[in-house]
Amino acid sequence: MSVTIHPHTEGATLAVRAQPGAKKNGVKGERAGSLVIAVTAPPEDGRANDALVEMLKDWLGVKRSQVELISGKTNRNKVFLVRGATTEGLAALVASTVAD
Repeated sequence: MSVTIHPHTEGATLAVRAQPGAKKNGVKGERAGSLVIAVTAPPEDGRANDALVEMLKDWLGVKRSQVELISGKTNRNKVFLVRGATTEGLAALVASTVAD
């Protein structure tokens, strides 16, 4: 099983399953085609979404403006757009992280 990554006109999209309210932030692996990311922020007032964007930005080594939540605002299953990223580049990073 692999994480769902699709090409986008501005970069690539990445499927993410959020785990808000976790003990610590981190990329936890893959589940049902989504990258599982735990954040300590609670799932209220968009705080967990903001924390997910911060986690992805740091993990991918990109600017904050390059990561945007494009679907799943109030759902655990989300899709993020990573501007300027390639599907191959994201797939390689995900594969190296999930394999660890």
